[in-house]
Amino acid sequence: MIVKILSSSAKFSGVEYNTNKVDRNKGELMLVANFGALQSLSRLRPQDYINYLKMVAGQNTRIKKPQFHAVISAKGRAYSSKELTEIAATWLDKMGYGQQPYLIVYHKDTENNHVHIVSVRVDKQGKKISSAYENLRAIGNLKEVIGIDKALGYNFSTRAQFFMVMESLGLPGKDAEENALNERISRYERPVQRIAELRELFSQMKHRPDFKEHLSDTHQVALIFHAAEGKQPYGYSIIDHGQKLVLKGSEVLPLKELLSAHTESINTSPPLSKVEYEEHDYTVASTIRPVWIADDVDDQQIHGMRRRRQKKARTNTR
Repeated sequence: MIVKILSSSAKFSGVEYNTNKVDRNKGELMLVANFGALQSLSRLRPQDYINYLKMVAGQNTRIKKPQFHAVISAKGRAYSSKELTEIAATWLDKMGYGQQPYLIVYHKDTENNHVHIVSVRVDKQGKKISSAYENLRAIGNLKEVIGIDKALGYNFSTRAQFFMVMESLGLPGKDAEENALNERISRYERPVQRIAELRELFSQMKHRPDFKEHLSDTHQVALIFHAAEGKQPYGYSIIDHGQKLVLKGSEVLPLKELLSAHTESINTSPPLSKVEYEEHDYTVASTIRPVWIADDVDDQQIHGMRRRRQKKARTNTR
């Protein structure tokens, strides 16, 4: 995902550019924010938005080109219009534009889904929004919003485990830079001491009726149980947020031993896909959206296998 701040303008030409896209069915107006009473009116014209932005800009006539116009673009169709809009709104807040009037318009006429953002560089008190190191801040803030760097701080051994961390943390990023991801995987070290500590903890606590919740609330350890729909779990994963690492559950305590105390009290995750333990030594939740791994040849082969098997029966296919 990339972000680019476009040229400023005195005429707020970005509004017409983007609303023209909407008129030609090549874009969609996703979000209008902080335009005051204007937002309560129906059938607004582009000029209505422009007039409002100019009114705000008029609080500081020293700013000759008050338009703020930026683009956030994803690779291919990895992100939906809604996801891009949510990311853009959070990014705007970090850039100092969260309380400014702004439009977010989704464009669907190129190979890469993207949104345009149009706002004003002057706030309603006449103060200029900071533009210091703007391009650097734009990139850094976007990285922070999508959370890739945060997840890369974990110790994991597979690509899928990385995205499990993203999912567990509720981070919106899907497209980690491959070199950075592979480099992080290459530095994986099996945490022998922590595995022993967790094994002892699990053995002591496994009979608690609130075992899973207790681990999460008290020890920052999340358990993800993997099961086909309507079936008993076939495996589980451990995300140790306190130590920032991901483990296959069987490394700590065999599933059978754990379930013997919690057959009815453990809630499994939604239907999941399973990677063969012999080959990859991990399981991955189906909630890890497939667009994250669609460009990987091996994963394409795995998905093809899954689709073929699904024609026969509902079985584990990862």
